[in-house]
Amino acid sequence: MQLYNTLSAEERARLIDEAGQERLTLSFYAYAKIEDPKKFRDDLFIAWNALDTLGRIYVAKEGINAQMSVPAENFEAFRDTLEVYDFMKGIRLNVAVEQDNHSFLKLTIKVRNKIVADGLNDETFDVTNKGVHLKAREFNNMLEDPNTIVVDFRNHYESEVGHFEGAITPDVENFRESLPIINEQLQDFKEDKNLLMYCTGGIRCEKASAYFKHQGFKNVYQLEGGIIEYTRQIKEENIESKFIGKNFVFDHRLGERITDDIIAQCHQCGKPCDNHTNCANDACHLLFIQCDECKAIMENTCSTECHEIIHLPQEEQVARRKGLQVGNKVFRKGKSEALKFKNSGDLSTQTLAKAVKPETKDIRQKIKVKKTLVGKAEHYFTKSKIAQFLIENSEISVGDKVLISGPTTGEQEITITELFANGASTETAKVGDQITFELPFRVRLSDKLYKI
Repeated sequence: MQLYNTLSAEERARLIDEAGQERLTLSFYAYAKIEDPKKFRDDLFIAWNALDTLGRIYVAKEGINAQMSVPAENFEAFRDTLEVYDFMKGIRLNVAVEQDNHSFLKLTIKVRNKIVADGLNDETFDVTNKGVHLKAREFNNMLEDPNTIVVDFRNHYESEVGHFEGAITPDVENFRESLPIINEQLQDFKEDKNLLMYCTGGIRCEKASAYFKHQGFKNVYQLEGGIIEYTRQIKEENIESKFIGKNFVFDHRLGERITDDIIAQCHQCGKPCDNHTNCANDACHLLFIQCDECKAIMENTCSTECHEIIHLPQEEQVARRKGLQVGNKVFRKGKSEALKFKNSGDLSTQTLAKAVKPETKDIRQKIKVKKTLVGKAEHYFTKSKIAQFLIENSEISVGDKVLISGPTTGEQEITITELFANGASTETAKVGDQITFELPFRVRLSDKLYKI
């Protein structure tokens, strides 16, 4: 019986595109006593794999923490799999504001010691003695109270692109670091101040609120459902957003836009920007903010050194990585001397630019833009900025609008103005042809070419 993911990210992305079905990105968590996390994990994998659900899920004896991608048509069936367990009956599912069918490309369920790495000894305090949960309107009202201190319990790369007005934004790289730092900073306010806390989906605040009450803070409050649920409520109830900018999320999208205010800068040139990039050098994967212009020039890399490395032969790149602990550091890195305009710690909510709002679509309908898979990328000639593809499924002609899509490249649309097939200029290329055309950005072997 299959209990682990067997497809690569590229294979899964292709199957998602071919299915042409909308998917929902959602998250949820629950603290509960689980006697056998391994069996619980295996049972979930069997049930969720059958529904074509994907995501990153952690289970432990203390509960479950999940970020997932679920086919819209299987949403109710997925909810039924949760209702089997008493502690998840009626659980709130935080559905993403912005949808992306490629938000997750694998189903990964891991058994951990804790569902959030907080570094706390739960035996030393009552983890059930949590702070008061506030809905969006209540949270906004308390923000206006001069007796309130609001604290962001996320990491520096999350708060840099968006946070609540007046929030303390600790310069930390993980949740475990933030607890003692915040505790020390607020020692003088235990008795008389309202300690108001928030995070992405609420899970970090569940434990943090109990910890701070144990530390002697008298008035502890937390944003119910985190920024994700706050955003849903302000949209449904037409409430003013006190959160400014973008909410960082831990999936392929790397962010959901809450307001059109851009409060961050490209880490390389300083231009107003709040789009994160993972460095394309597999020995680096630094998480940083990069504008479209720098992305094109630097080809998704964070430094001149990394830019040079990605153009080395693949064998040499692998040899250089030998012995390095690279692994899954995508979200645990974000600071480098190469990033001239990196900001963290005491952040401003000053608007540097306004974002262009994308067209919205009904996530429960079939995709509006029809895509036809044409072929796959084979090579990119850096000096001439020429991309090479192999045509596998459909003809393509000069004047066609195409989409180039991949885990690193993202989704890029262009119109073909000049086309070469098997080295000769042509108006139309057929199945089996090896084609080349000019592209202002690098393509990779995992990229697919679609006609739209």
